[in-house]
Amino acid sequence: MSLDKPYTDMPGTTVFDTDQMRRGYWLNQFCVSLMKAENRERFKANERAYLDEWQMSEEQKLAVLARDLNKCVELGGNIYFLARIGATDGKSFQYMAASMTGMTQEEYANMMKGGGRSIEGNRSRKEKPRG
Repeated sequence: MSLDKPYTDMPGTTVFDTDQMRRGYWLNQFCVSLMKAENRERFKANERAYLDEWQMSEEQKLAVLARDLNKCVELGGNIYFLARIGATDGKSFQYMAASMTGMTQEEYANMMKGGGRSIEGNRSRKEKPRG
């Protein structure tokens, strides 16, 4: 990392900063390419061959193939670009978000309708649980 970044202490959070942007540039460019129907068709016809056209790391390509969105984010993917993978697969953004939390769509929707996740224990890795 290029600077002191106190926000890296937030559990379960990856901040899309300039370092992440550089790390995920080609991954995100691949996702942008899925805006065109012909590219979506090429990707669906042979995912690995299409990914090999991009200057992505092998780890990024494997994360896309596995649809491991959390890993994609860790490797520099921006969720708003990654949403194009889900759209290509015919999945909603809610489905994708739920998959990133380990919940079903219904569980995720109910959690969000109920106010989202509790902040307790999620502010800092240094934070000690109460009780």
